[in-house]
Amino acid sequence: MRALDGIRVLDFSRLGPGPYCSMLLADMGASVIRVDRLPLAADLPAFLGDLLGRGKRSIGLDLKHSSGARVALRLAERSDVLLEGFRPGVMERLGLGPEETMARNPSLVYARLTGWGQFGPLAQRAGHDINYIAIAGVLGAIGRKGLPPVPPLNLLADFAGGGLSCAFGILCALRERDRSDRGQVVDAAMIDGAMNLMTVFAKTFHDGTWGELGTNVLDTGSHFYQTYETADGEFMAVGAMEPEFYAAFLAGLGIDDAGSPPQMDRRSWPALKDRIAEVFRTKTRDEWTKLFEGTDACVSPVLRPTEAPRHPHNQSRAAFVSWDDGIAVPAVAPRLSRTPGAVGDRSPARGAQTASILAGVGYSPREIEGLIAEGAVACAPTR
Repeated sequence: MRALDGIRVLDFSRLGPGPYCSMLLADMGASVIRVDRLPLAADLPAFLGDLLGRGKRSIGLDLKHSSGARVALRLAERSDVLLEGFRPGVMERLGLGPEETMARNPSLVYARLTGWGQFGPLAQRAGHDINYIAIAGVLGAIGRKGLPPVPPLNLLADFAGGGLSCAFGILCALRERDRSDRGQVVDAAMIDGAMNLMTVFAKTFHDGTWGELGTNVLDTGSHFYQTYETADGEFMAVGAMEPEFYAAFLAGLGIDDAGSPPQMDRRSWPALKDRIAEVFRTKTRDEWTKLFEGTDACVSPVLRPTEAPRHPHNQSRAAFVSWDDGIAVPAVAPRLSRTPGAVGDRSPARGAQTASILAGVGYSPREIEGLIAEGAVACAPTR
């Protein structure tokens, strides 16, 4: 038994944020049907969704075909959630917008996940994570002094501000539906989500207490929230913010706390960074890891993504699930005590469950054959 057992999701999205959103729902038990466009051979690069397709089923569907659109409407009638990630107006032109689908299914939660949102001057513009966090004011706060801002992969807008916040919006709408028996539209914009993540800093940005890029406590300006290179070319991460943690950090380095400038004396930060960097270069990453082990100095080795699954803490928490080809996949988060989620089966081939999905919503074998023959739907090619 999982928390979202019984919830049916129809996912029209294709790129990372949408599939990640529906993956989160599938991990918690939702039944997710992924709508894959035709021709099925026109596949997306694996990194854009292969692992995100876990626990889902796939139907190959031509939404521009009148019969294909009718199939989509029937699926929407029997769904609790519809998720789409097209530019505003695309689903309406296909006859699959909120007005059409919710007229047939008033309790449908219609989730729209886009970069810029459903309205505004940029709503119809193309964009990627780096563009959304740039306009959101997020990118301008990440980087070192004197250097260009650093894109934090595409995690903040695409996945945290987009996929994760959309999943939260969907769950909010489902919870409200329990009271009203009515669905609603969820407008999840990646730019909104990215800006929301910056709430904790909003006051400091506007009252002047946050300085220029790379001069603040959390943006590599300080010497105690920083990464340092070790003797073997690896790195250590330091987050010794509180006084007692800072004292343990200096003690581990062999630096006299009493003889050092006050921790929050910003004028001394550049010199302290240089001094500490010299100390870190005297030992390897493993040596520093062992030295700080068991302390509250808040010092950790910077692991590569391929190293993280082997760390003892991650292993003790079963934080990764290994598939048969050796790929370590992050486990479900968060962890629920009574109804925990589970990593589902590997991403299905595109169109792998087309026939069974159609049969599940009432199409007869003859009707399915007819839809295939006219090109409205397609099944995964046999090998």
